[in-house]
Amino acid sequence: MPTVYEAGKQYTGPESTERPRPMSRHETSPTTVQPAGHHRPNACCFCWCCCCSCSWNEDRERAWRASRGTKLETIPNCEACTKPTPEEVRGWSQSFDKLMKNPAGRNVFREFLRTEYSEENMLFWLACEELKNECNKHTIDEKARMIYEDYISILSPKEVSLDSRVREVINRKMQEPSSHTFDDAQLQIYTLMHRDSYPRFLNSAIYKSLLQSVSRSSSES
Repeated sequence: MPTVYEAGKQYTGPESTERPRPMSRHETSPTTVQPAGHHRPNACCFCWCCCCSCSWNEDRERAWRASRGTKLETIPNCEACTKPTPEEVRGWSQSFDKLMKNPAGRNVFREFLRTEYSEENMLFWLACEELKNECNKHTIDEKARMIYEDYISILSPKEVSLDSRVREVINRKMQEPSSHTFDDAQLQIYTLMHRDSYPRFLNSAIYKSLLQSVSRSSSES
């Protein structure tokens, strides 16, 4: 029998039979409200400060917006981290493990994944890491449900790519979630990022620009 996590859309009550009142020519639809000013969504900032208003970051974001050609969705904040040293940045090219163990490295890699429309892989991996640190049963149940709905459900726009075996394991474990419910899935996504995205990241303008920036700052100091 399918679990609640395999169900389709949830029931939201009977549809209203009241027909909407036609708008007059002087009214505007609530869905056409124009945004005030030039509010920018949360974005990963390479200036390693508390604000994201540096000109370099704005130029990069404008270029990315133009290349994507679609409306950006608000994304979760990047991890808090300190400015990486030149040695750390160079070390990211030596090992994917070094990159993923470094908060600044994860932020930069996540920025790259966003340009390839695969940021959900990093977000899923981070959510699994957070779940592993939970001890409270109620919190584990709640976070496991959110991870399933956000990244495992076929109804989610952020669904990650997993094979059928791993999905079956997850569906079984969701009957009684634990902090390690998604271990197999997390490993599969980690391997996918390592083999598929990581080589392209090392050759990307994002990584090369950061490497040049920290190297130049080091030589000037």
